[in-house]
Amino acid sequence: MDKIKVVCEIEVTIKMIGGKYKALILEYLIKNRSQRFSEIHRYINNVSQRTLTNQLRELEADGLIKRTVFPEVPPRVEYSITEKGDSLSEILELMCTWGAENLDERFELTDPQCSEC
Repeated sequence: MDKIKVVCEIEVTIKMIGGKYKALILEYLIKNRSQRFSEIHRYINNVSQRTLTNQLRELEADGLIKRTVFPEVPPRVEYSITEKGDSLSEILELMCTWGAENLDERFELTDPQCSEC
């Protein structure tokens, strides 16, 4: 496998959590530990199923979340945060706080998630 060249350590973080919905998925799984696809989709209601699937696959490939398939009929799949993903908790909290402090008239906050920050 070819290595991805990055300029600095910040770029590593951005490559892993820089997708449009990745930070939201991570924050949700950090708070809720284990969730099914439909629960994550309901939480981020403006994302298409295809985009959510791709974001989940990328997070799994980066080792930030784990996908578990339960051998049931019909099969049940759950996503959960890994230790590596959980280590982003402080960064996500800081992003939440920064966003709340810099919210201005250009934005309409429709579903505040950072009230604990």
